[in-house]
Amino acid sequence: MYVEVEKDVHIYVEDINPGPGSQTVFFIHGWPLSHAMFEYQYNVLPMHGYRCIAMDMRGFGQSDKPWHGYTYDRLADDAAAVISALQVQDATLVGFSMGGAVSIRYMARHKAKGIKKLVLIDAVAPALIQGPDAPDALPQAAFDALLKPLLTNRPKFFNDVSLMFFNRNLGPAMQQWFVGMGMQSASYASINLLLGSTQDNVSKDLAAIKVPTAIFHGIHDELIPFKSAQLVHEKIHGSELIPMANSGHGAPICESEAFNVKLLEVLKR
Repeated sequence: MYVEVEKDVHIYVEDINPGPGSQTVFFIHGWPLSHAMFEYQYNVLPMHGYRCIAMDMRGFGQSDKPWHGYTYDRLADDAAAVISALQVQDATLVGFSMGGAVSIRYMARHKAKGIKKLVLIDAVAPALIQGPDAPDALPQAAFDALLKPLLTNRPKFFNDVSLMFFNRNLGPAMQQWFVGMGMQSASYASINLLLGSTQDNVSKDLAAIKVPTAIFHGIHDELIPFKSAQLVHEKIHGSELIPMANSGHGAPICESEAFNVKLLEVLKR
């Protein structure tokens, strides 16, 4: 289905509902992927009575791809429009990577409307780029080196990122799947959101989170170091930090079975 979030901008939404009384889990994917990255969760959670709602962020997957709007504020507003349109209540919000940053911004900017629990997975938090609020994030020089191929050879760039994404070799077919999702995005969307994220951070949003929060993070994460998750854990009062011992930056895929077991434990509390 599609939800109009502003004039002439429509967001694609997948809604897997196993039936009346289902508890809702609302997913926000990471850069440069789509809602499809959570397929290994969609295969399992509905069997345990959970309704899975997932949106493609603007510019990515099957959503519209306008030139504008690639900021945490606008993406959080898009999520708010979808949550409102589907009348989501008492849901668990699950945000992965940059979707984790958008989820944190949503919680602060929209006062956790419709959300009773938060799950962050390898979240880009407190910031993508190293600074006073994020001493363990990527140095600017490392980011610049990472960005350059995106501007000249996007397929190769996504292939190279896929090698950093997983902690172990899941084979060429999985890499092709990852690259295919990335190539669904508009090139300008993938570039502008990545650049925009270097100018923003969610450090000031963390104190606004008052709901139970679980923080999943791969201890081998090369993109967002585990120390960043420890810092987020310290700043969200009462949060739980769940290290994923065999994961890099992609625990829902890299370590899907163990991740699903732990996620179900969080959801059932």
